[in-house]
Amino acid sequence: MDLMQAFNNKYLKAEPPVAEVGDTVRVHVHIKEGNRERIQVFEGTVIAKKHGGIEETITVRRISYGVGVEKVFPIHAPTIEKIETVRKGKVRRAKLYYLRDRVGKSAKVKERI
Repeated sequence: MDLMQAFNNKYLKAEPPVAEVGDTVRVHVHIKEGNRERIQVFEGTVIAKKHGGIEETITVRRISYGVGVEKVFPIHAPTIEKIETVRKGKVRRAKLYYLRDRVGKSAKVKERI
C-alpha cells in the first residue's frame, strides 16, 4: 500500500486547482497537433466532481452552437495547464445532471456573492 501511495504522490500536483460544483471555470488544456503544441481553453459550468486523489475528475458542460458539450477533465493530468474560476455558483446538489434537460435561462446557476 505504501508503494501505491508513493507512486500517486509523485504525480499529484503541488497545488491542485479549486473547482467546486456549480462554478463557471476556464480549463486550459495542452493540445498537440502534429509537431505543433498549443493551449485550448474550454469554458463552462462544473456539473460533477468524482473520486479523489490522483484520479479526481471534473465534468464541465457548456452550450456550443446550440448543442450541449460535456468534457471530463482529470484534475492532476499533466495536459491540464490551469483551471481558473470565472464565477462561483450557488447550488444545493453535488451533481447538476438536471441541467442537461434545461435550455435557456432555466439552465443558469445563481451566483454566490
